[in-house]
Amino acid sequence: MQETRQNKISRLLQKELAEIFQSQTRLMNGVLVSVTRVRISPDLSICSAYLSIFPSEKSEELLENISASEKTIRFELGKRVRNQLRIIPELRFFKDDSLDYIDHIDELLKK
Repeated sequence: MQETRQNKISRLLQKELAEIFQSQTRLMNGVLVSVTRVRISPDLSICSAYLSIFPSEKSEELLENISASEKTIRFELGKRVRNQLRIIPELRFFKDDSLDYIDHIDELLKK
């Protein structure tokens, strides 16, 4: 039962975080941030979001900026999901480099 609730909440948070990042990156030309996966702790207090950032050259800098503005993102997320959740989880952002890994494998296979 708990796992089902975790899955529903993680899908909700992934959708809302994606919309937040989409509206924020609209101002920055040539940058795309996707929320690839969201994991939430069993007590619903910590949310780990994995971000895929394009272009990957700017990913470290952008991830630092996102982590620095974590409180404002959490506040915006709270405004969006205030009717579904009582407590907004603490946000942690990580870089999802699976696309870079796939590109690397493709390059190796082409050689």
